[in-house]
Amino acid sequence: MSDLVSLAEIEEAAGRLPGAAVRTPLVPFPLSDPPLLVKAESLQPIGAFKVRGAYATIAGLPEDVRKRGVVTHSSGNHAQAVAFTARALGIRAVLVVPNTAPQVKVDACVALGAEVLYVEPTMEARETTAARLAEAHGLTLVPPYDDRRIVAGQGTAGLEIVRDRPDVDVVLVPIGGGGLISGVAAAVKRLRPEAKVIGVEPQLAADARASLLAGRPVSWTAAQTSRTSADALRAQRVGDIPFAHIRAFVDDIVTVSEEEIRLTVRRLAREARLVAEPGGAVATAAYLYRRDELPSARTYVSVLSGGNVDPAYLAEAIA
Repeated sequence: MSDLVSLAEIEEAAGRLPGAAVRTPLVPFPLSDPPLLVKAESLQPIGAFKVRGAYATIAGLPEDVRKRGVVTHSSGNHAQAVAFTARALGIRAVLVVPNTAPQVKVDACVALGAEVLYVEPTMEARETTAARLAEAHGLTLVPPYDDRRIVAGQGTAGLEIVRDRPDVDVVLVPIGGGGLISGVAAAVKRLRPEAKVIGVEPQLAADARASLLAGRPVSWTAAQTSRTSADALRAQRVGDIPFAHIRAFVDDIVTVSEEEIRLTVRRLAREARLVAEPGGAVATAAYLYRRDELPSARTYVSVLSGGNVDPAYLAEAIA
């Protein structure tokens, strides 16, 4: 367990977040039986949970290191979180972004004052470019998910879930690179060991499920993962640190179809009055359309991880 993020690390991260991240509510999904509570991370100041890990990590850097600036690679939400944090702390932020990233997310990063550099949508291009920039300019690399500090920061959402609903039975969490589910699962399992933590990902980007079944991280190609509308979940492979947490704490991983994602974006907007991007909707989709694959429970919580949806996609989904 020494290689895994501790509850103390997650609580330390939580101590850095007041004033930067919102303690998001558990919103009841109307007429759900058994009850479903939606953890509305779409209400964060950058519209996604990523602000937790980014702010906790950057704010925890020594001042002389922090003031030199930061660099990251991201398809959108983590980039926004780093840009938001850098603006709040008055430091430079350079973002390496795949050229397939939704324009709505890139525009938000630019509005926050960050420098954006486009690369090909492969993990190799993203990681290599970010590392080169860090070395050349003395910037601190802030990884999107394969980092203990990031995992601890994302785990603060799990702390809130259990503290707000101590009797929670099943927690449903989206999986991209694995940082969110790692932190949430580490917090939930330590505070309520009997609870089940289930990962959810698109069928068209199901590398995490393949990894869990294989017992080792399995990579998918960028061409494969780019097929899903859930751009936030297009990581080609779960990180090594997240995979260790998934093996230790996650009970199962289920997948949902593109149509189920689209219908869930619609239902969250029309029934729960919550805006979700496709990747943010997958956990709720598992409850709505894959219940037979989930453990039976008295109370479910789904993490709505982000709401930075392309306006055209949202309009079509709602219509």
